[in-house]
Amino acid sequence: MAYNREGYAPWSLTRKAGVQSATVDGDIEVPQYIQPVLDTGFVDDKGDWKGVKSSEEQFHSFGKDEAIANGASILAPQATGSTWPLDMTGFNDLFIALRVTEGGGSGYRIEAVMGPDTNTFANLQPLNAAGTLRGNVSQSAPQDFEDIFVESAQALAQDVWNIFSINKVLKNQKLLQFKITNNTGAQSDIETAFLRLV
Repeated sequence: MAYNREGYAPWSLTRKAGVQSATVDGDIEVPQYIQPVLDTGFVDDKGDWKGVKSSEEQFHSFGKDEAIANGASILAPQATGSTWPLDMTGFNDLFIALRVTEGGGSGYRIEAVMGPDTNTFANLQPLNAAGTLRGNVSQSAPQDFEDIFVESAQALAQDVWNIFSINKVLKNQKLLQFKITNNTGAQSDIETAFLRLV
C-alpha cells in the first residue's frame, strides 16, 4: 500500500535547529497486486489521440459491376462509403470476397493497386492511380522492388461468395484498391466485399 511521508522544509526553524528528516523510507514498498488495464489508444507526440484498431466483424464496401466483358477490368472497392478506398493503417490482414456469374476460362486476375488520384496518400497528390503496388516484400531479395500482390489466374466458383485471406503483405497500405480482370472468356457480373483484420 502506498502512502505519503512528510519532511521538514529546508527553511523551517526545525531544520535550522539541526533536526534532520528523511523524506522517503530506506525500504521502498512495491505494490504487489494484479490490476486489469484497458488499452484503447495513446496520445502521440503532437498531442493527438490515436485509438487502437480492432478487427472488423462484418464485410463492408460491397460493390457490384455488371456485364464486365472478357478482358475488361474493374476497380474495387467502388467510390462509396467511409471505407473507400481501403485504408489498411493499423491492420495486418485482409479478407477479399468475390461473387461472379462466370468462372470458366483463365478465371480472374486480381492485383493490389494504388487508389484514386482524387485522394491523397498521407500528404502526396497526385498519385499513380490504379498502378500496381510495388515494394520489397521478398525475404530472399529484400533489396529489390516487386509486385506486392498479383494473382494472375484465379478460378472462382459461380454464384457463391469466394473468400480469400491476404496475410501481411498489404499491412498498413493506404489508398488500397484491387484491379480485377475478367479472363473467363465470357461476360460476367462481379461482386466484391472486404474485411480487415488486426
